[in-house]
Amino acid sequence: MGAIDRNGYRFEPEYSLIEKNGAIHVYNKGELVDEVTFSFSGKYPELDQIEQLVDEYCEERGI
Repeated sequence: MGAIDRNGYRFEPEYSLIEKNGAIHVYNKGELVDEVTFSFSGKYPELDQIEQLVDEYCEERGI
């Protein structure tokens, strides 16, 4: 699962298969500005789940 770029921001997801949780690191101009945590069920987090979290983050912050 790769990074997502939106309006100058870069969202880099990472996750733990053992703990079933993850984080999306948010960068702006190469600097870490935020971290969005999440949990998931199943073998891997769904791409749709990651995209929805990024969409919600962008909408809440006007990105």
